[in-house]
Amino acid sequence: MKTDKRFNIRLLEVFVAVVQHQGYSGAQQELKLTTSAISNYMSELEGNLGFVLCQRGRSGFSLTEKGQQFLHQAVKVLEEVESLERHAEALKGDQGGTFHIALLDATVMDSALSFPEVLRQFNERFPAVHLNLQIRSPYEQVQGILNNQLDLAIGNYPSSINNVIEEKLYREQHWLYCSDQHPLFSVRRVKAEQIAQCGLVTRSYWNNADLRKRGFGHSTATVESMEAQLALILSGKFVGYLPEHYSQNFVQDGRLRPLLPSEFGYQAPFSLICRRGRSRELFIRTMRDLLIKQTTGLAK
Repeated sequence: MKTDKRFNIRLLEVFVAVVQHQGYSGAQQELKLTTSAISNYMSELEGNLGFVLCQRGRSGFSLTEKGQQFLHQAVKVLEEVESLERHAEALKGDQGGTFHIALLDATVMDSALSFPEVLRQFNERFPAVHLNLQIRSPYEQVQGILNNQLDLAIGNYPSSINNVIEEKLYREQHWLYCSDQHPLFSVRRVKAEQIAQCGLVTRSYWNNADLRKRGFGHSTATVESMEAQLALILSGKFVGYLPEHYSQNFVQDGRLRPLLPSEFGYQAPFSLICRRGRSRELFIRTMRDLLIKQTTGLAK
């Protein structure tokens, strides 16, 4: 006679956390459990399964072959449970819950995106939804999407990512600028060689390949935000890239000058991303449709 065994979701959560933290001690804080409690959960799970999931000892933590196979399925089950919970929340009469979105900084006021208008329409559709809007780097956005801390993100991503759906939205124009305090500001005919010798400020997530693509061998300053980048450019000691929409007022006021636009200008493709398997969720689908409608024809 076959015994009816039903898995406790908490046991799967404990197992996945233990693997992610490579042991019981590391998983304590996330699970808010003692190591002895975690050990009891793991023993119960292994007892239900009838095989050993992991090895612990002087050589460190490791999964057994069966444990590795079971981990893959456990992660899938937990993702499905999370998706089911979010879907159930959206089906409530008030369609409440929290929707987590991330942007790159200095994109909110870009007229090509018109994100405030998108937020207005989304809020009118779901007035009971709590919006959590964050500013994160591309790497942080991708990690947030993959671990379900973010529902949707908008940014510039250098390559395709496994388990992530990406849809092109629009292209953001960037120019290389110097300020009125910089020696090149008053030079009538600036040469590329002169620019390449200048101190360059870049974003911290740019790599050497990005620099070489723009004609520079290295940077002399890095920043985490566009405001910090602007501050260093305005100091007159650095040149650097800024989005056209972000810098236009400073150009009009005579405080910034674009340098050799035909050689140093570029367009950054902006996309929305969400985790694969979640694109049909109501909030994500609605936000996606609003963004695509707002930016139709701008991605090319």
